[in-house]
Amino acid sequence: VSERIKVGMMVEVPAAALNADLFAPEVDFFSIGTNDLLQYLFAADRQNEAVGYLYQPRNTVLLRLLRHIAAAAHRQGIPVGICGEMAGDPEMTAVLVGLGLDELSMSGQCIPRVKRTIRSLEANRAVRLLDGLMGKNNW
Repeated sequence: VSERIKVGMMVEVPAAALNADLFAPEVDFFSIGTNDLLQYLFAADRQNEAVGYLYQPRNTVLLRLLRHIAAAAHRQGIPVGICGEMAGDPEMTAVLVGLGLDELSMSGQCIPRVKRTIRSLEANRAVRLLDGLMGKNNW
């Protein structure tokens, strides 16, 4: 039984994300919690109107951090998934695929649109889209 049980790590704070390469050898997978990671990365509660505009899932800083986490996981040979509002946003699907994420976890109502988007994607298009976003200075 113990062989079947996988033990993973939630990556929800910048300190965990920046140290993904140190944690990767210790776990079977990563699951990135984008809602909390975004909030802590930008010190911006999405519910607070005064700073909510800072909560930007397309921001280059976040995308670079996600790419860092995915690369650390893949260097160790472990899968990396993402959960949160970002995973269920069909407009972000190509970006997440381009980042090399292995799994997307979202609320049930988002699944049909995201699945359609994934099925229509060409891998090189996803990477080109990501490269275009990564080249922007939107901080």
